Amino acid sequence: MENINYPRIIPVILCGGTGKRLWPFSRESYPKQFLGYETNNKKTFLQETYKRLIDLNNLGEPIIICNSDHRFIVSEQMADINVNKKHILLEPFSRNTAPAIGLAALKALEAEPDIPLLLVLPSDHFIGKVKEFVNTINNGVKYANDGRIVIFGVNPTSAETGYGYIELSEDFEDLSIESFTVRQFIEKPNKEVANKLVLDKRYLWNSGIFLMRADVALSELREFAPEVYYASLDSMSETIYDLEFQRIISEYFERCPDISFDKAVMEKTSLATVLNLDVDWSDAGNWDSLWDISNKDINGNVIEGDTVVEKVKNSYFKSTNRLIVGLDVSDLVVVETFDAILVASKGSGQRVKNIVQTLKNKNFKEASNHKKQFRPWGSYESIIEGTSYQVKRLNVKKGASLSLQKHNHRTEHWVVVSGLAMVEIENEKKILQKDQSTYIPLGSKHRLSNVGDKELIIIEVQSGSYLGEDDIIRFEDDYGR
Repeated sequence: MENINYPRIIPVILCGGTGKRLWPFSRESYPKQFLGYETNNKKTFLQETYKRLIDLNNLGEPIIICNSDHRFIVSEQMADINVNKKHILLEPFSRNTAPAIGLAALKALEAEPDIPLLLVLPSDHFIGKVKEFVNTINNGVKYANDGRIVIFGVNPTSAETGYGYIELSEDFEDLSIESFTVRQFIEKPNKEVANKLVLDKRYLWNSGIFLMRADVALSELREFAPEVYYASLDSMSETIYDLEFQRIISEYFERCPDISFDKAVMEKTSLATVLNLDVDWSDAGNWDSLWDISNKDINGNVIEGDTVVEKVKNSYFKSTNRLIVGLDVSDLVVVETFDAILVASKGSGQRVKNIVQTLKNKNFKEASNHKKQFRPWGSYESIIEGTSYQVKRLNVKKGASLSLQKHNHRTEHWVVVSGLAMVEIENEKKILQKDQSTYIPLGSKHRLSNVGDKELIIIEVQSGSYLGEDDIIRFEDDYGR
């Protein structure tokens, strides 16, 4: 089939996950899909999700669905790989994959003159064989064109409890069969069930990757999940454009049930077709699976950062700030960040999310937030905190500015570590260079801008009765906050 016969393929990239099983590296404030790993050539999972598609026939502009808190991270990472950012949909809250696919199908039909195919992709998976992946997707086009919903299954290599499974009507090892039909979908099983499924050649892992016509997605939602369909329709009928983002109205979207596309449609439809995805696929969802896909030394260890080990085997050591030393241990996961350390046995990766929930219940802010917080202008990192003072390091990108703002409960002192800053305080502007400083009195309108040719680094000392991030009154903002 020549390229001109291919319909437009619209990637629908789902960015709503929180990656709790990869804590403390992945957290709600900056989850897994936005992080880079050596296995991804130092690109983030989100960036690699799109980059591996570039050889698809008749590839269209992506539709990216994320929450509002991550919108600038998505925008920046897409800009970094030169991807058009005009189709970023902001969910007011998560409602799982069925509503997200409903929104994307409506957006695709609005954006494309002809009916496109939707290629629905989680944003945080690992694909080892990119060429084979592209070929498999291209092979699925003829089925999707015929009105089938193509789902891509992976031949299991272990008894995973973190994946869903597809039971085929045929034997997977029958080489005369190009595509398979579905008998049933199985949610994440317990270990006993998983041990049985992995021995039966009719069962595949469910990759969560779909290919289907946009109109078919909507018609199946309308038939099997009408609440999702009509809430998505209303949500897209009235949206607000905010810079390059399209905000979904919460009063309509909250009517959507929290339900996956598997539950809403795939368990009920007669249109499911399964293709084998033999591409070294992994959801890279926990430290055990990251160990599986990473390069290892001769002792089976994955070592990242400032780490020294002796007589250590089959372990994962990751340091981001401090030195880790390992001696006479095996089958361990040790992950260090600025504010937390995880020590776990390999094989317990699926239970890390339970520990995160325990931390939340005990009101540890480290459960959800990194010390380093990302903003559209750059990032900041809390260095020292007290009851009435806090010291932060601000990293302001070239050409970026913080909002014109004031605080009712704190004063601030800025010291330039490197770069060139323009400081505006109550309409008076001045330039600060390295080692120069300024003071912002309580209640003063102020703004910080990077006017140099490299990143601006500031040490900010806050002092006051309340130091929360909600003590910000904005008057002007380049980012529409």
